[in-house]
Amino acid sequence: MLPAIRLISEAAELAARRHNGMARKGRGGEPHINHLAEVANLLATVTEGTDADLVAAGWLHDSIEDTETTREELANKFSERVAGLVVECTDDMSLPKPVRRQRQIEDAPHKSPGAKLIKTADKISNIGARIVPHPSKDERGDLADYAAWADKVVAGCRGINSRLDRIFDDTIERARTALAETGG
Repeated sequence: MLPAIRLISEAAELAARRHNGMARKGRGGEPHINHLAEVANLLATVTEGTDADLVAAGWLHDSIEDTETTREELANKFSERVAGLVVECTDDMSLPKPVRRQRQIEDAPHKSPGAKLIKTADKISNIGARIVPHPSKDERGDLADYAAWADKVVAGCRGINSRLDRIFDDTIERARTALAETGG
């Protein structure tokens, strides 16, 4: 078993290598690693740094979904818990987007506490990335659609960490304010 600081450092390094060259949605196509860093940092902050496996899984939560990374590789390199958390947060990309979205809503209440925290942090980061100055009509529509859906997913994830719940609520409010100011 790796010491906590090494576990997190190696998860960050693997995430950076595997997501190299990938851009995220929103924020002008910034590197995807920025999203992973934001999710991991949110998790570290709201847990006061007490759960290294959770923070490592935050760094890695998109690795199976978006790269050639496997569950077995994560279990061998990190731990069964890290691998399990990542798997819980992984969508079946063979399914159409509307089906994947509905599954996230339906599955959220049944996830482990750690996976619920990762899902909530992920939605906070993704909503925040969609709040941009002077949004186009398409960007306003994307923000409104994503925030409404994320709110339904997170409804099934609440009650694990009150700080993270408040950050999500603040982020949803920022999205609503941005939409109201831009006529969305």
